[in-house]
Amino acid sequence: MVHPALRGVSRLVLAAVGVGALGLAALPAAHAADRVTTPLADGWTFFQGDPEGAETAAFDDGAWAKVSVPHDWAIAGPFDIKARAGGAGGFLPTGIGWYRKTLDLKPPASGRRVFVELDGVMERSGVWINGHHLGHRPSGYVGLRYDITDFSKADGRNVLAVRADTDHAPSSRWYAGSGVYGKVRLIETAGQHVEQGGAFVSVTRIDADRATADIAVDVINDAHDAAKAGLEVVLRDPSGKEVARGQVPAVAIDPARTETLKLSLDIAAPKRWDLDTPNLYRAEIRVVGEGGAGLDVETVPFGVREAAFKADSGFWLNGRNIKLKGVALHMDGGAVGAAVPMDVWRQRLAALKVQGVNAIRTAHNPPSPGFLDLCDQLGFVVMDELFDQWNVSKTPGDYHLFFSDWHKRDARDMVRRDRNHPSIVIWSAGNEIHDTAYPVQAKAALTSLLNVMHATDPTRPVTMGLFRPNVTGDYQNGFADLLDVVGQNYRENELIAAHKEKPTRIIVGTENSKTRTSWVAVRDYPAYAGMFLWTGIDYLGEADRSGWPNIDNPAGIIDRTGALKIVGMQRASWWAEKPVLHVVRNAMPAAPPPSSDGAGPAPALPTMIAVATPAPKVAVFDDWTPADLAPHDETIEVYSNCASVDVSLNGRWLGAKALPVDASPRQWSVTFAPGEVRAVCRDAGVKLEDVLRTAGKPARIELVAETDKVGTAFDDLAFVRARVVDAKGVTVPSAQDAITFDVSGAGALVAADNGAPTDHTSFASPTRKAWQGRATALVRGAGQGGSLNVTATAPGLSPGKVAIKAVR
Repeated sequence: MVHPALRGVSRLVLAAVGVGALGLAALPAAHAADRVTTPLADGWTFFQGDPEGAETAAFDDGAWAKVSVPHDWAIAGPFDIKARAGGAGGFLPTGIGWYRKTLDLKPPASGRRVFVELDGVMERSGVWINGHHLGHRPSGYVGLRYDITDFSKADGRNVLAVRADTDHAPSSRWYAGSGVYGKVRLIETAGQHVEQGGAFVSVTRIDADRATADIAVDVINDAHDAAKAGLEVVLRDPSGKEVARGQVPAVAIDPARTETLKLSLDIAAPKRWDLDTPNLYRAEIRVVGEGGAGLDVETVPFGVREAAFKADSGFWLNGRNIKLKGVALHMDGGAVGAAVPMDVWRQRLAALKVQGVNAIRTAHNPPSPGFLDLCDQLGFVVMDELFDQWNVSKTPGDYHLFFSDWHKRDARDMVRRDRNHPSIVIWSAGNEIHDTAYPVQAKAALTSLLNVMHATDPTRPVTMGLFRPNVTGDYQNGFADLLDVVGQNYRENELIAAHKEKPTRIIVGTENSKTRTSWVAVRDYPAYAGMFLWTGIDYLGEADRSGWPNIDNPAGIIDRTGALKIVGMQRASWWAEKPVLHVVRNAMPAAPPPSSDGAGPAPALPTMIAVATPAPKVAVFDDWTPADLAPHDETIEVYSNCASVDVSLNGRWLGAKALPVDASPRQWSVTFAPGEVRAVCRDAGVKLEDVLRTAGKPARIELVAETDKVGTAFDDLAFVRARVVDAKGVTVPSAQDAITFDVSGAGALVAADNGAPTDHTSFASPTRKAWQGRATALVRGAGQGGSLNVTATAPGLSPGKVAIKAVR
């Protein structure tokens, strides 16, 4: 719950109530002098190093590499056991990189301003225009905006320079990339305009017939003289139809001052944003001067939804009690590094949704704006996390060096950037913060963050991932109860005990293991709002414990290429709303059935689940092709939410088994014989089966594109998946053939990957060894359209071919 004293805190100077859409007289038409936004994607030069004078306009960068942004230079490698970031950074390089771009800027009209915006620079960034230093920011996750108007040259040739510094590695516990990994744009607007992150639309009063949108806009006057500014606001529903409009009369704003203008607009018969119906409205906000002249414009997507966390019953969305079935996600996109095209995230999020995932925790930093847009569009709820460190370090060069000086500004800017997303239902102030060993210091830091976050967004609660709270006394010394929602990593039964001790606590699992006992503990305790698995997707880095040659952390339920893993198959059987059935081969002996009918009582839960205790290693395979094809003991294992499943081996029926109450997989002990295993769901009205077949020798490459068309912009990518199969089309799991992808026609290869944790091949290489019989190419369209053709070849195998239409 948000502290009552912090509700409504803002810099309000004027409030006006708008009118509904019905019976409206038209507002005055604004003049065509609104904001002009120009993407700065192409035409950059890049140099890895720190040459003297690189920030100046006269510097000669003619020999520098030509690049586009977003750009992560470190993902090109090479992988090196001696890399300064070590396993934490995936054994990839770090260092200093410079970017320069010449801007052909015409002097703006009198009273107008020009800004440069950068969505992400990793890290310790510096930005210059014509040698003038605009600013420095240590965090690599915060969006930047700088006014370049007064330092631009009238002759039109202006040089923008950006320095990105990851030389202080390791400064992160995972791969974070290097360089200008976010989008960059120029914005020209009037001197009176919406401050960065200054438009906030919140819908707090909702019923079936009507909702009220409260709009608060921070309008800043960057001109040299006082001026007047007001607002015109139009709300549009998901179809684009206007549903409400209103205005705030112009008020005087002194130079270098910000005034917050507010109004409330009613929406009749609102279409709610929900997991399965992610309806998005938009607010078209126009800053106008006297007489209605247009000064600035900003469009804010938003959703109409009610989200709440309750002490006795967990999470509620639009009046429904929902268990959060979440995953934590790091920022990298696998083969594309930190500069992630949105089609990579679109594919990954869609794969997670099919498995029943309904919630995302951003670990352990705010994600890109485009990622949150996708969560809005696809219907995920989000825990948006800000920090991995406060004052105490986890790695020598991390954010603890800057926390005391920067945390208030960074927290405010991050929350202001993200607060309009309906997907976000809770903020996290930190993950496993080591300050808690020093309670006085930790309480002071948390209180400071809570004050900023509640003031910036009074509509959402704040949590954090507590780190072994019973060791540091967080439940006894009052630290945990400063939080609106108490979050704890792992140790589910500790958190349950803390809730039983004080039932007014609202609780959520901020990070959880993938064991069945962890899930059952959360599933069966109504007050537990839900859990966030560590993790949703395999990610680069955090390989310092496993060590070289490992380059990633394979903790995901899908791999780096977005392909489903066996552990994800099991999770889907626990979480998915639709019938699920997956059959696998478990080389371990089958467990005894819980009872004669296969549906005995759930086992007793342990009193504590220790995060440091690794799960026992099991040999589970998505195939019926063991190395030894002679008769031997094998176990057929089925992951399913069907009430009854039966299995056959080579047509011989092995019996049906009911769904255990503890959601454990069903197993059948058999003597191995080559051929076919078939599992069938026997629920009434459900036709669902899964098959495993013994593979023969590799014969050809089967190539499948996940889409029949792909665009040409940075965010456009198509996944083309290669399988090494036998003569009958069965995947050969032991195949390690070196597959070469060739892209011809209207497109190009962007990267290739196989998901293997120890493969050190450059992701840009067109040749990739199959791992578990598979490899994936990422391709993009080019030119004016047409067809791009992908061919996959390997010595001794028949090639695979596929065509994809390139669209602009």
